[in-house]
Amino acid sequence: MKIVKLAGVGILGLALAACNDGQKKEVSLDTDLDKVSYGMGLNIGKNFKQQDLPMNIDAIAEGMRDAMAGQQRLDDDIIQASAEAVRDREMEKQRALSDAQSQKGVAFLAENAKREGVTSTESGLQYEVITQGSGEGESPAPTDIVSVHYHGTLIDGTVFDSSIERQQPAEFPLNAVISGWTEALQLMKVGDKWKLYLPAEIAYGARSPSPKIPANSALVFEVELLDIKKS
Repeated sequence: MKIVKLAGVGILGLALAACNDGQKKEVSLDTDLDKVSYGMGLNIGKNFKQQDLPMNIDAIAEGMRDAMAGQQRLDDDIIQASAEAVRDREMEKQRALSDAQSQKGVAFLAENAKREGVTSTESGLQYEVITQGSGEGESPAPTDIVSVHYHGTLIDGTVFDSSIERQQPAEFPLNAVISGWTEALQLMKVGDKWKLYLPAEIAYGARSPSPKIPANSALVFEVELLDIKKS
């Protein structure tokens, strides 16, 4: 259930460099070396895309060429200063987006709490029962392993993760997931299906675990508890 953001990739063997006129240069991908070089470029490109990092691909290619030729056009201190400036601009942009996202979540949960059938807990967790199981058996303890089906969305309905769509239940120790889940599932019994509404504080907070989940997002989950394996 935890979503881990990919770490930065180190060295890039950039195979598809752009020409000076901005047009893509046709590059051979026939040999093993060609394919490995392309794969390295593909991996780091996916990483940039996943983390939504703004990058000048032409400049990356030029830096690679200069390094291979044993030359360097910009001093390290200039590169470092520019890196810090880009980082600061991105952080400021993210702060503004996070503040707006937080306010949307607070407003949504305040209205949602007024709906009939929604129960709120001291932590801010809100839930409503969709289907009730037999009511028999114990609820899971934090150290138990649970098997669940779930469907996760943002408050606007955008799906970011779903074991239902994958047609594969998820299984994990209950104390290894976000605290809103740990709390809610301890209230459920096998066969129960609930809808959970989690404020950011008991979801992922200010840290975005994935580009699909903006920082400070309130989240909505439909969760069905399928099985409990006692620790």
